[in-house]
Amino acid sequence: MNTLITGASSGIGEALALACAKRGDRLFVCGRDRARLESVAERCRALGAVVEAEVLDVANAEATKRWVFACDAKAHLDRVFANAGVSTGEENEANVRRTFEINVGGTVNTVLPAIERKAGHIILTASIAGYGPLKSCPSYSATKSCIKTWGLSLRGMLAGRGIKVSVICPGFVRSRITDKNTCPMPFFMEADAAAKLILARVDRNTGLIAFPWPMRLATWFLASLPFRLNELINRFLPKKA
Repeated sequence: MNTLITGASSGIGEALALACAKRGDRLFVCGRDRARLESVAERCRALGAVVEAEVLDVANAEATKRWVFACDAKAHLDRVFANAGVSTGEENEANVRRTFEINVGGTVNTVLPAIERKAGHIILTASIAGYGPLKSCPSYSATKSCIKTWGLSLRGMLAGRGIKVSVICPGFVRSRITDKNTCPMPFFMEADAAAKLILARVDRNTGLIAFPWPMRLATWFLASLPFRLNELINRFLPKKA
């Protein structure tokens, strides 16, 4: 199977690359940090996988499109994981804009060429935070909500074209983002366990891959409340540093 993964230099992307390498997939991976990306690529090659690694900022639409097209020309893409993402940190202008550029713009820049090339299965990484609104991470929550809605809508639209679409909404999974968190992280998961769960559900063409289920239930319930009650509960949520 030919698999493309953005944001493969750490976290879920790294774990997915290693899990796919163990399966024998041919891998096309990208990330922004050359040293981390090459480390992941070498570990995948040690598992017997053929790997091509590209240092790439997915916020660059033209560069991302060229890369997706080039990968697909070498080996038609069976799966495209639009996984690259960042956490906002302090809600200043630079961080907010960068969060939208990567989480929304970078995902769009990956998915549109994949649709154009008629990739077999496109998988977008959103988040449990996308069930928001969450006062602890406004920009992150908003961008992941956008990706969740867009991806699930694309699933219906593209089904008739033979393109599968799935959306991943993980809770707290070990990554460079969670390593910096100071807030409580209930039902925390290691990245390799998350990757195993994700791939099992992608294999079944599950549309919405949200986990762990207690976090999904809690955030769904919070989002379904009348806004004034939601707002009240949000006041007591811990601040995310």
